[in-house]
Amino acid sequence: MAWPRFLQRGTLFTSFSHHHVAVFLLTFFSYSLLHASRKTFSNVKVSISKQWTPNAFNTSIDLPAEIWSSNHLFPSTEEATLFLGTLDTVFLFSYAVGLFISGIIGDRLNLRWVLSFGMCSSAFVVFVFGTLTEWLHFYSKWLYCGLWIGNGLLQSTGWPCVVAVMGNWFGKAGRGVVFGLWSACASVGNILGACLASSVLQYGYEYAFLVTASVQFAGGIVIFFGLLVSPEEIGLPSIEAEENSEEDSHRPLIHGAENEDEYEPNYSIQEDGAVTQAKAISFHQACCLPGVIPYSLAYACLKLVNYSFFFWLPFYLSNNFRWKEAEADKLSIWYDVGGIVGGTLQGFISDVLQKRAPVLALSLFLAVGSLVGYSRSPNNKSINALLMTITGFFIGGPSNMISSAISADLGRQELIQGSSEALATVTGIVDGTGSIGAAVGQYLVSLIQDNLGWMWVFYFFILMRSKRLPHTSPTINQCAPLGC
Repeated sequence: MAWPRFLQRGTLFTSFSHHHVAVFLLTFFSYSLLHASRKTFSNVKVSISKQWTPNAFNTSIDLPAEIWSSNHLFPSTEEATLFLGTLDTVFLFSYAVGLFISGIIGDRLNLRWVLSFGMCSSAFVVFVFGTLTEWLHFYSKWLYCGLWIGNGLLQSTGWPCVVAVMGNWFGKAGRGVVFGLWSACASVGNILGACLASSVLQYGYEYAFLVTASVQFAGGIVIFFGLLVSPEEIGLPSIEAEENSEEDSHRPLIHGAENEDEYEPNYSIQEDGAVTQAKAISFHQACCLPGVIPYSLAYACLKLVNYSFFFWLPFYLSNNFRWKEAEADKLSIWYDVGGIVGGTLQGFISDVLQKRAPVLALSLFLAVGSLVGYSRSPNNKSINALLMTITGFFIGGPSNMISSAISADLGRQELIQGSSEALATVTGIVDGTGSIGAAVGQYLVSLIQDNLGWMWVFYFFILMRSKRLPHTSPTINQCAPLGC
């Protein structure tokens, strides 16, 4: 087995400059902040459910009981819970639609402008949704739905842009471990959102939204003035030019070609440092790239389960074990810790093997066992945290790899002929398809839980984890049979 180039050189970071570090950190924390604002909503669902439900003993709002009861949104907590699931669904559907659009826009406009606009405008919507409406004591189902649809569209600008920027700066060598570590940004955002929400929840859920929205808005300003979207902006050679100088660096890890003579690179090196604007490929062309559709469908199943944990885990812990909401928020962090370790370790192994699919297939197979174990977790916080971490390792890890390293592989394969203007579009297709699956899943989770109970929700997760994709083409038979 030939060792990857980053191991042959002895270290992964020898060729990285301070610009690479700055890009890594800025894109990492920008998406972390976007995810933190999403996590805030899932962490305060219990408080929101109480706020929207009439209760003579409700002290979460400073109004007489008779006035409060005449302005309630729902007659019972069950209906409030179902509406919360509906909000998750409309958010993810709008997020999915936005991903397809944002990927196309990101490949045609300045990625820094698109990302900064999305972060700042999304922060404003979150502020209105969770803080301003509570301060004004204005409760409207249609307003909540409209705001959350808008939030989904605006937040969709994040992932295609940050993956495209990372793809512009980091080549195939060591991409699994670099993107595996970097893709922890979502999990770090979840942890940050949980910590921020639990720290101010005692003052009211509106302050949890206020804090995360403020930090996210500030992050958008920093991105606008500080992010470099590609090496060419400061006169450095592009990734394609650097990789063209090493003959074995062109082979994507998602392909199965073993003979170097069978591969003929078709990149063109720019002369005299001239920078030419590559033409962005169309949406249809991106869909036709080898591996894009199979991985997108696999990610739809995977993201359904992963986002169900993301949206419902704190609520499940509070509802099923009767733990305090703040304690449940902090305990749910261990799922994200497992995802961070899983994504990094599995990315490193895929770099060593120079293949992604076998690592993913094994991890997703073991995920079934982890789901069975977690569904039978006793009412013990330590045991629950351990099982939760294992589950996050085998579910969150593969999710991070598909949405980052594999999306970058797919967006930079040789058929694109070196065009960097496919990264955002391909990433939007993969993540958008995954978000459609996640959107359907969130409504089903609330429906199944309300009618059958939490155990059947886990049966549903196991069913999703057990599905497999068929071989769709001889050229991508290493990425098609991915268990989802």
